[in-house]
Formats: sequence, C-alpha cells, structure tokens
Amino acid sequence: MTIDRAVEGEGYSAPAKWIHWIMAVCILVTIPVGIAMVRLESGPLQNQLFDLHRSLGFVILVLAVIRVIVRWSLGAPAPYPGLTPFQRVASNVAHKLLYVLIFVMPLLGWAGTSAFGAPIHVFGLFELPPLLAKDEALSKVLLGLHTYTAFFMVAVLGAHIGGALMHALILRDGVIWRMLPSWR
Repeated sequence: MTIDRAVEGEGYSAPAKWIHWIMAVCILVTIPVGIAMVRLESGPLQNQLFDLHRSLGFVILVLAVIRVIVRWSLGAPAPYPGLTPFQRVASNVAHKLLYVLIFVMPLLGWAGTSAFGAPIHVFGLFELPPLLAKDEALSKVLLGLHTYTAFFMVAVLGAHIGGALMHALILRDGVIWRMLPSWR
C-alpha cells in the first residue's frame, strides 16, 4: 500500500504547522516536568522545575492565542475526504478539546499559582502579574483542577497521537501529510 499524497497540497498553512509542532514539544516537555516537580523534595531543583513548568505554560498560552489568530486569518483545510463518519467525529471532538485545553490548562495553573502566592517568572526574563489575590484554599481547588485537567489532556493527546500514528502507519492514507512540513 502506498501513501496517498494527493491531498498533501491541501494541508495546513506553514505558520499553523510551525505553531502545532512547537506547541507539541512544549506540551510534551511540560507534562513530565509537572510530574517530576511535585515528586521532588523541596529545594533548588524543584524550584527550577516549577519555574520551567510555569514558563512553558505561559509559552503554550501565548502560542494558543497566536494559533487561534492564525486559524481565523488563514483558515484550515477541509476535512480529509477519506475519513469514516466515526473518524471525522473523533477527530473533530479531539481537536476542539485540545483547543479548549491549551487555554484552560495554563490559565488554571496561573490562577492557582497566583492564589498560592507564588511568583511566576517566565524564563527569568519577567514576572507575570497575579491573576488572583492570595487565597490558599482557592489555590488548592484551582491547582487540583489543573492536575485533573492534565490527566484529561494526556488522554486526549494519547487519542490524537494514536489517531495520527494509525493514519500514518496503518491506514497510510495521507492524513499526516496535512500537518507535516513540506520536504521539497
């Protein structure tokens, strides 16, 4: 079976592809950093991981805003014509959930950290203003929501990555070419 590249030209715009892959790297680094930071003893390494996690969260939020602007201004290709009705619905749901999560996750983290009273330094370059006044009880709720939402994000990402791999390696139907950079 060969890969159908006929729809390759009907892919996402170059800016959309770049933002997608930069966000993917940021998210795939942020998740294990988040897991590691809460398992470490208090100290300099834990503080550095918290700073890295928060910095990457801010980058993800900024990229999310840019991503919506790019999608609004440049559009997106029509759905791949070879998808089954189930694949079309699953893809649509996963993409919409990911769009919501790339905004909700960083905002919950920022709000929870603000309510905790901790500063958010972005790569040591500047400090974000707090979104909320210090309130440790509220912080526990917000950071708890951030944690549970992270588990949900991992599940949705797993489905998204699994779907992409299925199309690339099993179905070999050309869907993956819509988001891959052009190699010409």
